[in-house]
Amino acid sequence: MESANLKISLLNKQEEARTSPSSSPFSSCLLLSTSVTVAGSLCYGFAMSYSSPAQSKIMEEVGLNVAQYSFFTSVMILGGLITATISGKIAALVGRRQTMWIADVCCIFGWLAIALANDIMLLYTGRLFLGFGVGLTSYVVPVYIAEITPKKFRGGFSFSNQLLQSSGVALVFFTGNYIHWRTLAILSAIPCAIQAICLFFIPESPRWLAMYEAAEIRETLEISKKESESEIKDLFHMKNAHSLTIGMGLMVSQQFCGSSAIMSYAARIFDKAGFSSKIGTTILASVLVPQSIVVMFAVDRCGRRPLLMISSFGLCICSFLIGLSYYLKHTEHEFQTFCSVLLIVGLVGYKSFFVIGLGGLPWIIMSEVFPVNVKVAAGSLVTVSNWLFTWIIVYSFNFMIQWSSSGTYFIFSGISLATVVFVWTLVPETKGRTLEDIQASLVQLPSL
Repeated sequence: MESANLKISLLNKQEEARTSPSSSPFSSCLLLSTSVTVAGSLCYGFAMSYSSPAQSKIMEEVGLNVAQYSFFTSVMILGGLITATISGKIAALVGRRQTMWIADVCCIFGWLAIALANDIMLLYTGRLFLGFGVGLTSYVVPVYIAEITPKKFRGGFSFSNQLLQSSGVALVFFTGNYIHWRTLAILSAIPCAIQAICLFFIPESPRWLAMYEAAEIRETLEISKKESESEIKDLFHMKNAHSLTIGMGLMVSQQFCGSSAIMSYAARIFDKAGFSSKIGTTILASVLVPQSIVVMFAVDRCGRRPLLMISSFGLCICSFLIGLSYYLKHTEHEFQTFCSVLLIVGLVGYKSFFVIGLGGLPWIIMSEVFPVNVKVAAGSLVTVSNWLFTWIIVYSFNFMIQWSSSGTYFIFSGISLATVVFVWTLVPETKGRTLEDIQASLVQLPSL
């Protein structure tokens, strides 16, 4: 009862502030809620990149071969795939905040299991539970942020998800070169523990959204009701074809351009090319966070579509450069220095272009384009698909590299080019528009 009274009091105070001439959209509660939420994104970045600096030591100390380590890396994706199938339903039934808390518990258990593991099964178990946690996080964080943020600033606030993911990757790349993999696992559990505590101090998203859109409170409550009642069969109506094509297409593009493979195996990529992995991962880490900060402030000015197309075209060029560096390395020995330069330019450029568009914008757009009556089912399906595509790439990457290093990146380059065409023809601009306006503008795809 005290909690309910406190939330009602907060609503009243926020409504008074909203109608005041001096009111600001950046209230302390909005900033606190977003900051607590994106702590889960930081853990996601830790989990996705942990396998890169830890690879050589774990394989040596626990005695894993390449196939076993590939499974260790990718079993997290299988865990994410499992929880992604029910993430929307969980978020609708118990709330966004409680869903994040469940994710934190899974991640903390996973990190501690990895840190204490002395055999392969405990490593697999810990990595699997990490997947359970980040699978929930990948859905609920962008959805929660999109729901609590005023439309004018939704893109920038939503992109803070990508900023913290990039920060997590950068921290692991920096520190993973100098500390033991067990210590790194323990440190990686800290953001989850902090978030689990701080979640008790932020409100649920429908009530928080009402603080900014008091006139839409009835509609917000109706949306929550519709979310809990939606089913997967409701998604496969022709009227939802455009939204579903956008969501699925962006997730295919995000993963099949090779992003998760580069994040998970960056150290091995540099080693295989004859370049220092410590220097290479440090350079990569140094560009991730500044680039994400720039994009976070630009996304509501430049729009989603231009950034997605610039990102995809940049990935096409950079993947081609990486593939070319591997190709020349095996054919022209006198160009070894040039190949190393080409590799580092390609990889740094790749991560930079990935961050500005395909890294975070598919999740923002996913939270914007689906009708409310299928939002849960659609969000779950798209999230599951993303994790499935991620697992395919992460598990198969080592084998693809053994088949053909250059050919692998030439394939990634072609997929990135196809993404430019996909975004140009099918993805609408959602910048500065209400979720209802976006739905009204989406035209039905023609029947095949």
